[in-house]
Amino acid sequence: MTEPTAASAPNYPPDVHCLRLGDREIFLIGTAHISKESVELVRRVIAAEQPDCVCVELDEKRYEALAKRKTWELLDLREIIRKKQLATLLINMILASYQKRLGDQMGVKPGTELLEAVQEAEKYGIAVALCDRDVRVTLRRAWNSTSFWRKNYLLATILTSMFEETEITEDKLRELKETDVLSELLNELGQAMPELKRVLIDERDTYLAEKIKEAEGKRLVAVVGAGHVAGIKEALGEDRSDRMEGINRIPPVSPIWKVVGWAIPAIIVAAMVLIAFTKGAAVAGDNVLFWIIATGLPAAIGAILALAHPLTILGAFVGAPITTLLPVLGVGHLTAFIQVMVQPPLVIEFETVLQDMTSFSGWWRNRLLRLFLAFMLPSIGAVAGMWVGGSKIISNLF
Repeated sequence: MTEPTAASAPNYPPDVHCLRLGDREIFLIGTAHISKESVELVRRVIAAEQPDCVCVELDEKRYEALAKRKTWELLDLREIIRKKQLATLLINMILASYQKRLGDQMGVKPGTELLEAVQEAEKYGIAVALCDRDVRVTLRRAWNSTSFWRKNYLLATILTSMFEETEITEDKLRELKETDVLSELLNELGQAMPELKRVLIDERDTYLAEKIKEAEGKRLVAVVGAGHVAGIKEALGEDRSDRMEGINRIPPVSPIWKVVGWAIPAIIVAAMVLIAFTKGAAVAGDNVLFWIIATGLPAAIGAILALAHPLTILGAFVGAPITTLLPVLGVGHLTAFIQVMVQPPLVIEFETVLQDMTSFSGWWRNRLLRLFLAFMLPSIGAVAGMWVGGSKIISNLF
């Protein structure tokens, strides 16, 4: 294991760790993502050391978002819905909102020091390596790693955090300057859910360390959140290259869940068929009508509660009885697609979404957030209706 040695410049603060890895020298800077001091430190180290490469804790998507190279208004919501990535986008936005609120109080945009590292490197003609794992892979692996009940706990925790008033005292300010805000939040979740910490923190420590090793040059500056420093220092001294393929892959859905997903609709359909054979077409027709109302009505009510467009409400009522019997398509994706077609978010609403999502009224006022409501509420209604309708139809067999 590589042990850290003293930084080459004696006046660097403790946030700068100098590691020697064979004939290579790595300056590992631990930053707080909402700290002005971290921004200045990054500039200072890069300018003084003039490294061969600057490594940053960003993936391509997060870098594009920070650099405004891919602005909100260019987001293809229809493609996101088609790929069933709305939930991933929502969680990513919630975490971004959490950081933004803290950043607003401290007067610096979250992640500024990471973007500054890239811009400072470009100024001196230094190569840049984006070393973090794709955020979509991280979120999907985190989601897949948690059990059904823990998913509910995670969602409740994240949603609750949106509406908390986060006041930063002087003590908290000093604490945040010594750590990575997002890692602090994820570590808190990790204490309750160790499997989540493994994906969000430990796996990324390994990924970041291996990508830093792959960077070109003998002298490197690596800029990462302070919460990752200890794990990266440990990982740099080990060969973990054999883990990279595994931790960069989204695990497939368990066959058990696929069986369960199809088994429930199959049982309901089979019950309807048996009712038709044993009790006649009229009774079967009554059960089909009950199924349509039991699933379609709660889904439509969910769309109404979301203040969705009338066509979205109609789509929820018509689509729920069908999609609940076809697990490959959820009614929420159908209603979200209709909503984005008939009431697309305005450009200004993309720009204000992180602020709007911190208030209850903002979720209905902002069309982008209302799109998420048009996805979630009809889905909840359809699932509730499926259990009510299915139970009733099966009981009619006896």
